[in-house]
Amino acid sequence: MKVKLLPCPKSPNCVSSQALSDSSHFVAPFAIKTSSDKAWTVINNVLKNQSRTVISKETDDVIEAEVTSLVFRFVDDVQILLDKEAGLIHIRSASRTGHSDLGVNRKRVETMREQLQKASVIE
Repeated sequence: MKVKLLPCPKSPNCVSSQALSDSSHFVAPFAIKTSSDKAWTVINNVLKNQSRTVISKETDDVIEAEVTSLVFRFVDDVQILLDKEAGLIHIRSASRTGHSDLGVNRKRVETMREQLQKASVIE
């Protein structure tokens, strides 16, 4: 895979499926169990249907979005990469500011995982 996710900072307000040697930031990538095109369409729709989420970049293998928190209006960045060869979707979710996110970014990724599993596109 040519494109890489941005690395997580040292603060605990970031998770990434490419932070392999960093258990505090690592989250498992999404393993595709259908066609990669179908999985990509579904993940795109899941992201678009999240409240307070704006997609800022969208290509055949990259989605970048901004999610704004309801109360304090903090912005989190979500980066998603499609790796067709490996049959994986890599994801990173990180707060732009602050130190702790109270687990919000990890919860966001795991909620997306559940939605994609219910849609039968990932394992």
